[in-house]
Order: sequence, then structure tokens, then C-alpha cells
Amino acid sequence: MKREYPESPLVGVGAGIVHDSRVLLIRRGTPPLLGEWSLPGGVLECGETLREAVVREAREETGLVIETGDMLGVYERVIRAEDGRVRYHFVLIDFLCRTSGGELKAGSDAAEVRWFTREELPALKLAHDANDVALKGLARVGLKDFVRGRQDLSG
Repeated sequence: MKREYPESPLVGVGAGIVHDSRVLLIRRGTPPLLGEWSLPGGVLECGETLREAVVREAREETGLVIETGDMLGVYERVIRAEDGRVRYHFVLIDFLCRTSGGELKAGSDAAEVRWFTREELPALKLAHDANDVALKGLARVGLKDFVRGRQDLSG
């Protein structure tokens, strides 16, 4: 299914990867949001569960192996062309995640990958949904609330 000017909305997933009071973001190397900082993530493939997609996308874009926890939110992103037609339409499902292996490096459609503190986020001017997920993830980890077993994310 084509992403640009789709016939119907696409399901996308995002990884709110948090470690040591920092959230991992990628600088997008492809549209939409080319050049902007965002959560690692992408489109769900047929036959793939949401959590499998999050793990795959995070590995492809960041080089990291992750574990998924709670769902942090469901968002809708509709981007219109100048003529008003729907250029992109995604239903985004984002999860709290933690690292469990791999080596941090930008890959796939990520131009850059970097950890950010809560204080650094406002300057990035993230899309509303990405900012919301980053803040929710940082707050959850601050409360040591990585569900799926209530595991501590600090180590």
C-alpha cells in the first residue's frame, strides 16, 4: 500500500524508548517530517503484531534491540498537500520501550539518532503526538512503571 496519497489510513507504530531519564529520538531521513526529530517507528506489515512492528522498526532505525511495555497512546496524523488532498494519513500506536541489546546507530530512514532529556525536548519542536509520548514515557520511567511485569527500567 502506498504511503503518499493513500487510499485509506495506514497503521503506524512508535517506540518511546527511555533509558537513564532520556528518550531516544531519530531525525527523519525520509518524508513525512523529513529532517525533523521523531520517535523511531513505522508502518505495520501484514501478519505482524503491533509489538513485533515496534521491535522491528526500532532495530531498523536505531540498531537497538528493545522490549515493549505499556501502550502510551493512539494518535492520528493527517498531512494535506497544498491542494487539500490527503498526502499522508497514519493512525499511530505508541509504546513505552526499553533497550535490551544492540548498538546505537542511525539506520534505515533515520538520518541521525540521539538521546534527549526532558529539558531538551521543547527546542526540538516535536510533533504533538511525539512530544506527548516522549513526556509520558519519561514520566512513567520516573515512576518505575514499565508494566509487562512492572520492571525497573534503570538497568
